[in-house]
Amino acid sequence: MEEERHRKDQNTSEVDSVKQAITKVLALLTSHKDHNSASLVCKDWYEAERLSRTHVFIGNCYAVSPEILTRRFPNILSVTLKGKPRFSDFNLVPQDWGADIHPWLVAFADRYPSLEELRLKRMSVSDESLEFLAVSFPNFKVLSLSSCDGFSTDGLAAIATNCKNLTELDIQENGIEDISGSWLSCFPESFTSLEVLNFANVNSEVDFDALEKLVSRCKSLKDLKVNKSISLEQLQKLLVLAPQLVDLGTGSFSQELTDDQRAELESAFNKCKNIHKLSGLWQATALYFPALSPVCANLTFLNLSYATLGSSELVKLLMHCPLLKRLWVLDTVEDKGLEAVGSSCPLLEELRVFPADPFDEEITYGVTEAGFLAVSHGCPRLQYVLYFCQAMTNAAVATIVRNCPNFTCFRLCIMNPGQPDYVTNEPMDEAFGAVVKTCTNLQRLSLSGFLTDLTFEYIGQYAKNLELLSVAFAGSSDWGMQCVLRGCPKLRKFEIRDCPFGDAALLSGLDKYESMRSLWMSACNVTMDGCKLLASKKPRLNVEVIKEAESDDNQADKVYVYRTVAGPRKDAPPSVITL
Repeated sequence: MEEERHRKDQNTSEVDSVKQAITKVLALLTSHKDHNSASLVCKDWYEAERLSRTHVFIGNCYAVSPEILTRRFPNILSVTLKGKPRFSDFNLVPQDWGADIHPWLVAFADRYPSLEELRLKRMSVSDESLEFLAVSFPNFKVLSLSSCDGFSTDGLAAIATNCKNLTELDIQENGIEDISGSWLSCFPESFTSLEVLNFANVNSEVDFDALEKLVSRCKSLKDLKVNKSISLEQLQKLLVLAPQLVDLGTGSFSQELTDDQRAELESAFNKCKNIHKLSGLWQATALYFPALSPVCANLTFLNLSYATLGSSELVKLLMHCPLLKRLWVLDTVEDKGLEAVGSSCPLLEELRVFPADPFDEEITYGVTEAGFLAVSHGCPRLQYVLYFCQAMTNAAVATIVRNCPNFTCFRLCIMNPGQPDYVTNEPMDEAFGAVVKTCTNLQRLSLSGFLTDLTFEYIGQYAKNLELLSVAFAGSSDWGMQCVLRGCPKLRKFEIRDCPFGDAALLSGLDKYESMRSLWMSACNVTMDGCKLLASKKPRLNVEVIKEAESDDNQADKVYVYRTVAGPRKDAPPSVITL
């Protein structure tokens, strides 16, 4: 018996050692994809991963329920949660569509009382939910809200008042009701832990005295992005208090300063040796650019998407930014500005060019293929591009990807739907064919311009690493969509607008959708009958149809298909039909 007991103890010890080894391996994984893969190895790995997981990413809040999540992962400290489809950004999703955070918070309060971090995107967040969050999690540290709606500055006041250990408050591109700018004064006098504060998109004026005191107390503050109500003179005071900043979002960069004030601003920037990211610069004028020169030399990210700069102003900035890796600008910089990018930023990896006014059909500025070509010649490391332009040519795109074959994201947005190659009047098929043939690591692709099914044949044949495809006003028939669904093994999200794809195209993905996160189709030729057939054949999918009031009874105006382990949702509004 002694030998048997010793053998059992030895076996138990070996099992514990194996579990410890697995846990140590899992601790080295940083990607949620890797964690998911590890959980599929065997039961021991599944159990170890389940118990050791402290962070979870949920790309669709209806793919799983709060109850299922908390039952599987009992020790979560950090949650990233996405809600509405991306097309909610274009007002194609009803305001009351869903994605309410409150049921999740109630479940977290019960099962995750030690929750520290919550990052939300396109979720509906009420003031009541923020108040509940603020009082339910005593160790709470990080709140990031991106493209969320439903809350006001009163909700922010509740967070400031009650979250004693807060290190990050990041409010990005949200629909906030600005009731009062005094919410910053709700941070207690003893509060000192803040490391990230971003309220760049809060429209109302804030209590600057409260902001100044807060910044002076928080010695670990590294990321500060203020809104456009903050003047240059006030910015100078904040910089003096926080020379340790790494990421700065300025307020308004246009006002009259005396020579002494201008000198003080430049001196303050000169003492900020660690700034690597700069954004904001609302209404920026070149008059104050010399004050920025002390930090430009170390910048790796420059976000000018709020600054309507001309080409000459951009040139003055970029000549001081040799280390730039990421650049966001408006198309007011024109091709001459992008030529300066090509000659001044050899390390550039990401470029985003946004339209200053996407709805003005009589604009006299903008960018063409010439600017894009100039960037590609001078920036061979370019991997990510978002480029809004009025027109493009096949030859230009082919040259661009030859110069920069390492694109992982290529989002070309030709503003005029159905625009062909403006030189040859040919479809833009060969342009995107060149992209998918040359850029073998491409993961994200946005199509625009006049495109036939040939483009989709190229994508299905060559884009073997593609994960996200966005399509608008393209294709000739169902065959185009069928080529993509049959040919892209890693496709996770497929977004389609105003294309001639019908039921045959939709149903060709029967064996594909369960391995994808979602499919969105709007203004296509899909019918309710086709959607019902898909739902009947794939019960593990949620097939939702958003109906327009004036549409035909059998017309499926907007279709959202996604995999789920939670079944049909119970909070859909009347305009959303779940099949």
